[in-house]
Amino acid sequence: MAWRDAKASKVRLILFMSSIVLGIAAVVSIQLFSTNLKDNIQRQSKVLMGADYVIDSRQEPTQRAQAIIDSLQPNAYEVNFVSMIAFPENGGAKLVKVRGMEGDFPFYGTMDTQPILAATRYQDLGGALVDATLLLQFNINVGDSIKVGQLTLPIVGALKSIPGSNAISSSVAPPIVIPYRLIANTELLQFGSRKEYQFFYKTTNDFDLIAFEEKIDPLLDIENADLDTHTSTSERLGNRYDNVGKFLNLAAFIALLLGCIGIASSVHIYIKEKLKSIAVLKCMGASRLQSFLIFLIQIAGIGVIGGLIGSIIGIALQELFPYILKSFLPFTVEISISLQPIFTGVFLGLFMSVLFALLPLINTWYVSPLEVLRVGQSTSKSSKKAQVLVSIAIVIFLLLFSYVLLDNLMFAMGFVFATLLTFAILAGIALLSMKGIRKFFPKRFGFAARQSLLNLFRPNNQTVVLVVAIGLGTFLISTLYFTKDILLSKTEVSQTAESANIIILDVQTNQRDAVEQSIQDLNLPILDNIPIVTMRMHRIKNKLVNKLRQDSLRQVRGWILNHEFRATYRDNLTTSEDIIEGDWTPQIAPNAPILISLSENLASDAKVGIGDEIVFNVQGVLMETTIGSIRKVDWAQLQPNFTVLFPKGVLEQAPQFNVITTAVPDEKSSADLQRDLVSKFPNVSIIDLRQVYTVVEDILNKVSWIINFMAFFSILTGIIVLIGSVRTSKYQRIRESVLLRTLGAQNKQILKISAFEYVFLGVLGSLVGILLALIGSLCLALLVFNEPFVPSIVPFLVFLPGISLLVVAIGLSNIRTVLRSSPLEVLRREG
Repeated sequence: MAWRDAKASKVRLILFMSSIVLGIAAVVSIQLFSTNLKDNIQRQSKVLMGADYVIDSRQEPTQRAQAIIDSLQPNAYEVNFVSMIAFPENGGAKLVKVRGMEGDFPFYGTMDTQPILAATRYQDLGGALVDATLLLQFNINVGDSIKVGQLTLPIVGALKSIPGSNAISSSVAPPIVIPYRLIANTELLQFGSRKEYQFFYKTTNDFDLIAFEEKIDPLLDIENADLDTHTSTSERLGNRYDNVGKFLNLAAFIALLLGCIGIASSVHIYIKEKLKSIAVLKCMGASRLQSFLIFLIQIAGIGVIGGLIGSIIGIALQELFPYILKSFLPFTVEISISLQPIFTGVFLGLFMSVLFALLPLINTWYVSPLEVLRVGQSTSKSSKKAQVLVSIAIVIFLLLFSYVLLDNLMFAMGFVFATLLTFAILAGIALLSMKGIRKFFPKRFGFAARQSLLNLFRPNNQTVVLVVAIGLGTFLISTLYFTKDILLSKTEVSQTAESANIIILDVQTNQRDAVEQSIQDLNLPILDNIPIVTMRMHRIKNKLVNKLRQDSLRQVRGWILNHEFRATYRDNLTTSEDIIEGDWTPQIAPNAPILISLSENLASDAKVGIGDEIVFNVQGVLMETTIGSIRKVDWAQLQPNFTVLFPKGVLEQAPQFNVITTAVPDEKSSADLQRDLVSKFPNVSIIDLRQVYTVVEDILNKVSWIINFMAFFSILTGIIVLIGSVRTSKYQRIRESVLLRTLGAQNKQILKISAFEYVFLGVLGSLVGILLALIGSLCLALLVFNEPFVPSIVPFLVFLPGISLLVVAIGLSNIRTVLRSSPLEVLRREG
């Protein structure tokens, strides 16, 4: 009976099935890609690092640290730092990451170069391997030369990839590799230079890296060095991408939920139309269970087939993710097919279809055989207890599945609550709109307009579900556009003369005046000249830092104990700083207590507050200070910000270097300035914030594309739900239109009635979705990003009219039969 009835209603059942196919496809594609990603990270963990483990230090290793490093006998080592380089052939200059290498690194994987032999011969040849993209950008070829500080050496190869680098970091500071022995000749490692020493090790397969790390890492931490194994690094990398996967899973899950709501709505109408048939079956002796199982088998079959089709589409879709995410991944993902996500897809299709269809299916249990004799609407009543139990089961399933995706009960509860709240708001607005129209019905409107509004209250109307489906999809994609604008506004670099867009780092004290003069000679302003003094914490609230490092019960965060702070001094606060505790002291008199200001994140991690004492080691000199104020710092602003701020009158005589900022009007001025400074002062580094902004914008655009891609599933699922819901109520609407034609209505009037009804549904759903997104994004801007909110006009210009027109087009396609045929012919055909 289930099969025979399904064949007679195959069009409607196909629409039910299509409601969940895209949601299943989204979940399966992301689950499958996440599985592949984790497998690739585990399989390529050694290739990612290029070694079994690495010891690194952001300063020249201490005597004790060097003794540990030497006792382990490193197989290769390097020093790396960021600096400016120049191309003598055309005068080009660029900020790069210089890696001075000694040894046969990498031990796993390859250093991809062109020509291939350059990867193994560059140290013997005394040449440089330069990032391939950088060579193309400056039209430089292998065989030309490169100037690194005071050293000019030949380019022996184009560097395409090297273990440990990725496209994002390379776009800001492309890597170049030179022999370690030549680093001293560059004369770039001067006072205040940021540098990192790395020592690479290769071990045997049976070497216990976990036990080794537990023993050696604490010893190195005390000496401000760090040990990373390929296993711990791959675990951190996996956790990082796992968070991305969780977000994408939730986006896909929302699309699946939307489809399930479409199934529940469509089955509700479908079952109502089948009540007479069920009553006939019961008159002929069918039991409650038999009549219930007929339609349960149909829905279960739809779920299994939909889950299988969705899984197949998901398998195809996940092939796109490596291409989409390649800029974020430091390795190439090899795609393989596993059965677990496919089983997940089929299970979700079956379970969620049945679960969400149970509410309307329960009605079949309570159909009386007397329904055959009754005229008009059904008087059968469903069980409130059964409906409550099914509703509770749905919420529990949502909570459990969210917990599986997020692995955090509080986050899962928050997600389920937010999802239910969003659905409730959309449904509530739809109901309130209907109630408002009913209460303030426009009696003076024309016949077509009045009839279209009355259709919103017809039996089996789909006003609520259509508004929810349209609104949620529009809400997701509109939130994307609004949030993207907020993020981009935080990184926007103003082009006015008052805003710095060039930062010049590592300017030595004896170079300061000459650098300023070079900038002024190019008719550019000096906006800031910021002195930088390096220091470390020696004592925090009468507790020595060395003892805190060995205290396993300490509350102070570990990074503070090993960090080399770059502090500054001045008598004013910048636009990115606000005092939230204490009072700012702009200047200190001689021999007076030194009152400093800390950023709130540093104060929180160090567990200190106003009045607490901190002793700093300022390059060998101990300096006692007292916390006078705590600042809230907007780190997102692209300008030099500091965790430790001294007043004037304290650090002026300390060894220091400077950061100078200026503003250039265009790309040519920036290139001229960089070329001039690099030729005169090879040790300085120059950051063009306009280039950084371009990189950040590109990253945000890629992230936006991914979110857009997921929102597309929700929008498309919403459209399919819309088609299914509208097509399911087709037969009732056809009868209404036939009656109107019988009473003398013209085709033009029927078209107007249907068009007005669907315009109302489309405009209400998409408008509510956009307004909810507007409110949500406003809260994000004010509460999370602390930024003014200027919403994008794209959702209002594109989604509002676009979705509304789509709803109208689908709705009007339903009544083509009425308009093309006589009323009697239509009634006979539908009968």
